[in-house]
Amino acid sequence: MSERICSSEVKLTPDDLRRMERAHVKAWPALRTQRVDGWLWRSSGGGSQRANSVSTLDYEGADPVFSLEKVETLYRETGAPTRLQSFSGSRPGNLATLLSARGYTEGETTLTMAKPLEALPSAPPIEISERATPEWLEVYLGVITENRRAVNSKIIEGIPRPRAFFAHRHDGRAVSTALCVMHEDCAVIECVATRADARGQGAAMSVLSALEAWALGEGARLLGLQVSEGNSPALALYARLGFAAVDRNRFWLRD
Repeated sequence: MSERICSSEVKLTPDDLRRMERAHVKAWPALRTQRVDGWLWRSSGGGSQRANSVSTLDYEGADPVFSLEKVETLYRETGAPTRLQSFSGSRPGNLATLLSARGYTEGETTLTMAKPLEALPSAPPIEISERATPEWLEVYLGVITENRRAVNSKIIEGIPRPRAFFAHRHDGRAVSTALCVMHEDCAVIECVATRADARGQGAAMSVLSALEAWALGEGARLLGLQVSEGNSPALALYARLGFAAVDRNRFWLRD
């Protein structure tokens, strides 16, 4: 199952990790949801794994196998495979054993990275908006796969406030983007993207520095993000900004 990762620089409690995961669930709302014994069934179509999987943050049922049967039925009705997302605080605690016994296989692994927020120097001059502008969308949608673009555009429309969209401009055009969403004392980062012809020039670093300053101003104590464990360039960028891996998340799949 997903396991908690302890870093010498960043120490998060189990409650911190659950609030951070709740913030990530809030920050990327699926187009269709349903509560199943406390779990959150999510379905959106397209290629987003998170928006097409069950969040296992909460569980209130008495029989997890029966609950799995219910979510499997819901996905079968949509014609999609059953997918669950797990992390170190998933409920019930023996979820990994139950899924393996039922024939689920482990798919992509992502890392939750986090850092405590402290006083910052003045942020760079970055464009900040409460909505995704056409240029912001052009940059972000331009770096993701085609099968995710239409669905992700709809998801972005439904992201709840407090939120902010960030864009770095160079020679009058937006070249790098990010999104920040608040939940309690946690802020999470989404939609980090840079145009191919602008990479390696510090645009993403500027965007994320401005985002961090905004989150601090909104009262965030922790800043987090989730990234594929195999995305070495992104991991290196976040490490330079002081983020450390604090949890591992897995997607479990059954056709």
